[in-house]
Amino acid sequence: MTISQIFNIANLFVLPFWALMILLPNWKVTQRIMASYLPFVLLAGVYLYLFVNSVTPENAQDFSNLELANVARLFADEKVAATGWVHYLVMDLFVGRWIYLEGQKTGIWTIHSLALCFFAGPLGLLSHIATDWISQKFFLKFEQNEAVTVAEK
Repeated sequence: MTISQIFNIANLFVLPFWALMILLPNWKVTQRIMASYLPFVLLAGVYLYLFVNSVTPENAQDFSNLELANVARLFADEKVAATGWVHYLVMDLFVGRWIYLEGQKTGIWTIHSLALCFFAGPLGLLSHIATDWISQKFFLKFEQNEAVTVAEK
């Protein structure tokens, strides 16, 4: 299998998980699938394979001396670029799963954060942190005030 094929398969592999979390978050199948570490184990296995095959005697020094110019030189190699991309896929999906599970646990709306995480992982994480903070700061107070008003009646 070529590096290009592995790259394409890895990209397609993550799509069902993102679709389930974003489109069908409360479906029991989604909840069961997202409770599993299996997708991450499989992707991490692909990452390990790519990583081992991307380190060569020629680029080993660049891996050991991570300056921007060296990283740029490393990513010019298709194997290293595919390895880095699978790294992003694994980590973004893992962060997306954490956002999803937090939303399931707390009831906080996560669709926007998951969509952002799918396209730009750290922005989705930042969005979820902001959403969580806003929800706790404003909506919990509103719900508490509403509960007091109902109890007074």
